[in-house]
Amino acid sequence: MGSVVVGLLAGAPLRRSALEHAEPLASAVAANVARLDDEIAAAIEHWEPQRVGMIERTILRLALHELWTDRAPPRVVISEAVRLAHWFAGAKAPAFVNGVLDALARRAGRL
Repeated sequence: MGSVVVGLLAGAPLRRSALEHAEPLASAVAANVARLDDEIAAAIEHWEPQRVGMIERTILRLALHELWTDRAPPRVVISEAVRLAHWFAGAKAPAFVNGVLDALARRAGRL
């Protein structure tokens, strides 16, 4: 298992199937972080990219990568990202994540 996932999930009680999905996803996001950040920055209106919180940025990176891979319908990807924002980020994060991902999906022709 890759060191990225081992470091992030140390001690987390997850099933093997979840880990088998998480490792390639985390590795792919880490390998493409600059490209993902460029796409996210281009979609954010009236915000400087460095003002986006780390949790929100991580959720956006994961979701954008999922949109690119076309493994799940775009609305499912966006819905799951918004759910993560509800759980882990501030009160305004879900709407922000939804808006950015909607713009990114439309720009990519996925919505």
